[in-house]
Amino acid sequence: MEIKRLAIPDVILLTPPRFADTRGFFSETFNAARWREAGVAPDLIQDNHSFSAAPFTIRGLHCQIAPHVQGKLVRCARGAIFDVAVDLRVGSPSYGRHVSAVLSAENWRQLWVPGGFLHGFCTLEPETEVIYKVSAPYDRAAERGVIWNDPDLAIPWPASAQDVVLSDKDRVLPPLAEVAPWFTARGEGG
Repeated sequence: MEIKRLAIPDVILLTPPRFADTRGFFSETFNAARWREAGVAPDLIQDNHSFSAAPFTIRGLHCQIAPHVQGKLVRCARGAIFDVAVDLRVGSPSYGRHVSAVLSAENWRQLWVPGGFLHGFCTLEPETEVIYKVSAPYDRAAERGVIWNDPDLAIPWPASAQDVVLSDKDRVLPPLAEVAPWFTARGEGG
């Protein structure tokens, strides 16, 4: 497995091997012991699967606060996404900064986004499917978010505001400057 720490080292890009032959391919997309060795330490307890019909669909930027802080192991099983993690850990040297990667069915990469980060993605192709494992169950009361195009975050999204497809909920999220601190650099809730 190829392992690459991004500019924010807690965010990890993993590429598991695929073994191809005339029938197609086989890949071990998750193995708890191997992923733990790579730095994906929490127990992953739930799988989520999203389908986006249109390109430039943005889902995010989302997180969950204590007691249900989520780490996410994200992969794209069909199509391609521009995937983003934003550090929200107050006191972290990378607070408010982001890292991104293109995940696709073709490149087979996975992104580990630990707790304490916002996560979001923009689909790059029609009919894109994203599968991600999470370290805590979904909890509507713990859900938080920041508007996708917050100028203070300066995320270079691959689509303009006129082109994106957003949920009603994501359309009205606040900018980062207007939210209370949710996490500390020690990984605790804010």
